[in-house]
Amino acid sequence: MQPVEEVEVEGVDYGWVMQTTFVVTILVGAPVVAVLSLFVTLESWGARAAFAVRVGAPIWFLTAVTVAVYARRTEAGDGYSDPDGDSDEE
Repeated sequence: MQPVEEVEVEGVDYGWVMQTTFVVTILVGAPVVAVLSLFVTLESWGARAAFAVRVGAPIWFLTAVTVAVYARRTEAGDGYSDPDGDSDEE
């Protein structure tokens, strides 16, 4: 079995940002789209899909921007770097 590769990330870990954006958008965005769809007449599957895209896209964008700003300010998703800067390597 090959060992898992580790990556040193400087700055924002955009992989973490993308994964977190995906999860948060599904957990928050899907219920929001579902609730908002109760107030709109959607007669066909095409209309339903178009509605989901029109409402879901801004939710996805706002979530991505929020997660990226959070990661930049708090060093979240920093590739598990040691916050003290200590290293076992010599």
